[in-house]
Amino acid sequence: MSPAETASRQRLVLTAYDVPDDPVEVVERKGLGHPDTICDALAETFSRNLSLEYFRRFDRVLHHNVDKALLLGGRSAPTFGGGSLTSPIEIYLAGRATAEMGGENIPVEEIAVEGSRSWLKSNLHALDAERDVRFHVLTRPGSQDLLQVFSRRSEVPLANDTSIGVGYAPMSALETLVLDVERRINGRDRLRTHPAWGEDVKVMGVRQGRSVRLTVACAMIGRYLAHSDDYLAEKSELRTFVAGLARQHGFTGSDVDINAADGASPGALYLTVTGTSAEAGDDGQVGRGNRVNGLITPCRPMSLEAAAGKNPVSHVGKIYNIAAREIAEAICAALSDVAAAECMLVSRIGDPVTRPALVQLKVATRDGLPIAKIRQSVEAITADRLSRIPKLIEDFVAGRTATF
Repeated sequence: MSPAETASRQRLVLTAYDVPDDPVEVVERKGLGHPDTICDALAETFSRNLSLEYFRRFDRVLHHNVDKALLLGGRSAPTFGGGSLTSPIEIYLAGRATAEMGGENIPVEEIAVEGSRSWLKSNLHALDAERDVRFHVLTRPGSQDLLQVFSRRSEVPLANDTSIGVGYAPMSALETLVLDVERRINGRDRLRTHPAWGEDVKVMGVRQGRSVRLTVACAMIGRYLAHSDDYLAEKSELRTFVAGLARQHGFTGSDVDINAADGASPGALYLTVTGTSAEAGDDGQVGRGNRVNGLITPCRPMSLEAAAGKNPVSHVGKIYNIAAREIAEAICAALSDVAAAECMLVSRIGDPVTRPALVQLKVATRDGLPIAKIRQSVEAITADRLSRIPKLIEDFVAGRTATF
């Protein structure tokens, strides 16, 4: 075995594990209009638009990390048939961004605000992105040492951090259900059939054995509801819709709660003006919501990295979380003897992003198949997926890969 092959083998640790048969499973998703998801989306939009502008001007992505976003909720007076915001939502977009290159200025603040307003207009149908939101853009250039790592010439980008990325496959039945519930509620038909359903949808799924309880919070929009009876009717339809999805996913004994905190009086209902709790009830921050698979899964390996807003070229806090998931998915898809896989990638600052310092793979085989029987195939799949990281970077910039 050559020294290069020996080093590669040492960087990849492959072990067997048993798929857990836990009696309890908890899965959460914060939907499109949740304040934390809004922050993730605006940070990612900011990074993507910066990357496109850098590429347009200089034929490459310049250094930036705009993964610090904070949403301060406004104040509102929702009513049946209408309502208004009395104080706007305040959104702070912060981080490091190159604003000048070779004497040419890049309009960083304009890019941040225009992209954010466009995302809000496209995704929150009852929010007035011009009137209801105030933006604050706080960026400065990066430090010289990180700029040097970012700009150092290499065939592939160099990692600008020592970090961890994790992923697993396949999703459980509950994970698939929770993801589908939010996405279907916020599907395109909703605007036509149920405009009163706001985009701020939060889904919590709890499984005990085969019994599942789904708690769904959905911000109802007052302008589409004449009185409390309309509100209760929408709740009932939403409960029926979610229960039907649970049956489609194979859960026949599910319990569904909608807006469980509602009280008896009209003032104690989850009624909003804009369809998001950001108007008055909640604040938001990047990294507090969904991981890169769109879920919050405390029963699974998770990274605390906030992927949204990190530069797509060299920041392994973004790249490795997606790559780890894709490695696990590729192993499960290609090898019928594999029931499940978990992947952890560890970077070392300054090394090529295609060459992690450590790859740990845990693979569950079917019928007790020895791990040695599939080692060569697993190693080949892993090497192939790592070699595709430059293509993954292109997909980030083009908007073909989501991070929340």
